[in-house]
Amino acid sequence: MTITYADIQVANARISGHAIRTPLISHPALDDVAGGKVFIKPENLQYSGSFKFRGAFNRLSQLTAKEAAIGVVAWSSGNHAQGVAAAAQILGIPATIVMPSDAPHVKLAGTREYGAEIVLYNRYEESREDIARKLASDRGAVLVPSFEDGHIIAGQGT
Repeated sequence: MTITYADIQVANARISGHAIRTPLISHPALDDVAGGKVFIKPENLQYSGSFKFRGAFNRLSQLTAKEAAIGVVAWSSGNHAQGVAAAAQILGIPATIVMPSDAPHVKLAGTREYGAEIVLYNRYEESREDIARKLASDRGAVLVPSFEDGHIIAGQGT
């Protein structure tokens, strides 16, 4: 799968006005260590606390009305979970996230606060991918992977 700069530009236009425009920050000490300019993009200031929101919003905003009405299913231990849940909440799409039962409490709570249904699993005995695929298949929902999806990658690239 090849993602082009044009794909990222289209994704940027799609999420514009929905994603927080986070700043670029430089620091002389880092520049000195690197021997050039180093810029930090603090995506912890983004909705859900990471760049994962960008990819999730880009993907979810392209669902058909029928797909959006049925909802989405994703799997994640945290950042993608919260990104999908936040994007789904903004877009009014039902979201189910498969998360490990030992995921950090703050990630579970954040995902719930965005309104997603959480399905817990035992990471040592079960496959989150299999659980999510079965849920999506049973419900007719769209599966939203955290990577290996061109729309997710283009959105994250913004």
